[in-house]
Amino acid sequence: MHKKFQYSLLMLTLLASPTTKAADTHQQGEQTMLLQSSAFTAQGGIPKRYTCDGDNVSPPLKWSNLPAHTASLVLIVDDPDAPDPAAPKRTWVHWVLYNIPPSASGLAEAVQTLELPQGTLQGSNDWKKIGYGGPCPPIGRHRYFHKLYALDIVLPDLNEPDKASLEKSMAGHILDYQELIGTYQR
Repeated sequence: MHKKFQYSLLMLTLLASPTTKAADTHQQGEQTMLLQSSAFTAQGGIPKRYTCDGDNVSPPLKWSNLPAHTASLVLIVDDPDAPDPAAPKRTWVHWVLYNIPPSASGLAEAVQTLELPQGTLQGSNDWKKIGYGGPCPPIGRHRYFHKLYALDIVLPDLNEPDKASLEKSMAGHILDYQELIGTYQR
């Protein structure tokens, strides 16, 4: 197998499956982490305002039920359907945030860098820019995964990492994970 493909499979396995820590974090009867947006429902359409066809601003996000020992949060927004959902070739990264303090309960609509919770750091998206880049699919209806990770550590300053570098730093520190998927078609 190609090394890059093997690494991608390994990262997907590490990030998508619950770690021992994640399984141990929730006691019987305890709820898992929640991630929601008042702008769209799970599997629902993302309004034009949050896309390149609108104002290209970030949607409001709200979370709750973090694991007890959460030290920081990571938010990654990506599109696994690029460029064409009928024949996807790559996952396009739209937003990378890390070291979000667990005291934060969400992000406001159209949040700007100076408005991010204190201590939050940003990574590079696939436009090689820092910050949010909204859905802008060239063809078809794409899925946009808003992925929230609860970590047991605060990560060091990774100097505007890309998604792969951030995921590597997160490995072994994920307490819980939740995703909210929205869709958009031009």
